[in-house]
Amino acid sequence: MEITTVDLDAPPQLWARWVAQAAALATIGYRDVYWIDGAGAHHDDHGGNHARLVLIDGDRAVLFGYDHEYSRTVDYSPPIDLLAGAPEWLPRAELTSAANIDQLGYVYWYDKAWHRVAYPHDLGDDGLLATVREVIDDQQALLALREIVFEWGRHGPDSVQERTSVDAAADRLLAAAYARAVDETVLWNLLGRISVVQPDPRAGVAAAARGGGTPGSAAPFVPASAARPVRRRVRALSDEQHQQLVWTAMRQAPELSRPDEMTYPMSPELGALIAWARGRAPGGDGRCSVLFQLEIDGSSEQPGQFPPATREGENSWVAYREASDLARALWTAENSGGRGRWLFLRLETTADGFHLERRWDSWPEWWEYDGITGPWLDKLNAEMTHRSPQWRPDWAVLLDPEVAWSGPPDRYAHLL
Repeated sequence: MEITTVDLDAPPQLWARWVAQAAALATIGYRDVYWIDGAGAHHDDHGGNHARLVLIDGDRAVLFGYDHEYSRTVDYSPPIDLLAGAPEWLPRAELTSAANIDQLGYVYWYDKAWHRVAYPHDLGDDGLLATVREVIDDQQALLALREIVFEWGRHGPDSVQERTSVDAAADRLLAAAYARAVDETVLWNLLGRISVVQPDPRAGVAAAARGGGTPGSAAPFVPASAARPVRRRVRALSDEQHQQLVWTAMRQAPELSRPDEMTYPMSPELGALIAWARGRAPGGDGRCSVLFQLEIDGSSEQPGQFPPATREGENSWVAYREASDLARALWTAENSGGRGRWLFLRLETTADGFHLERRWDSWPEWWEYDGITGPWLDKLNAEMTHRSPQWRPDWAVLLDPEVAWSGPPDRYAHLL
């Protein structure tokens, strides 16, 4: 994997801004958003997004994190190995552990300059700015300190004069963090104006001291990693590739032999669906087509040759909802226990007859494949788990999450 150099401020600058954010937030009672301990500098927004900056012996550092909305690296197709070609001294055990559970969106390492693996040109974002915007440069740091006063601390009045005063006090706090001179006075000047909570500058000084931001304190450095972990898992398939693999296998699969299921007696649920379809015939002649794909908590519909008509003044969603409810009632009534539930259904009616086709184990040719939508992996997994082993089609082996890491069995490798 190609390695690229990245234009980020040096670790001491990022660290000082981290100290300023941690001290200010701790002063008003937030000690677990930006903070520093022996393992490095942390950020956690408590919404599933996080970042770490770790200072490493030898004037080196690593910055890593994850944002569940913006870290496109995690689900990019084909997968991106964020540690390919990275130096041995990184804390690989922790980074690998995060990557193994899709919680590693970016890794930047510093050794005279910042580096990371090169990204595809169309990647978009890795989550860096979303998780460490408040420390990325002085301007963002000062804006974040202002927000701590007016948003976190709910301070008022929010006037031009007061903002000017807050900005000046924020600038003094940031300068103190750079100079490793954070004290109660500089924190009180910024946050003592807040009345909604009782500021505690001693807590802020303690937070700064843990990061080496006060006189006589020292920032924590960790030793360089001695060696690679014995085993590092790297994804063979992205989620998208895994999904496409299963869908391709389903489209090529035969149905298992189910002679008795093919001769279901007329049930009240089937009769209700047939009557509904005839009543919705677009030409008023009883000819109607209803196509459904059902899952345990969802459904999809596609138009057939004679899609159900929408009545005057009626939203098309009403017709879909009615048909979906009737199809689900039939799906539930025909649940064969260990034999499973069908995945696809096609009903075609005429004025005095009907044709019904169910698919339990394969993707039918009459269900359009757009490469984007279909039965999702977790839903298929739930269905196959519900079935007895002998009623699981061969492609069910592809539902194992391990396939995304190790790749498919050899007999399915040609489908990639």
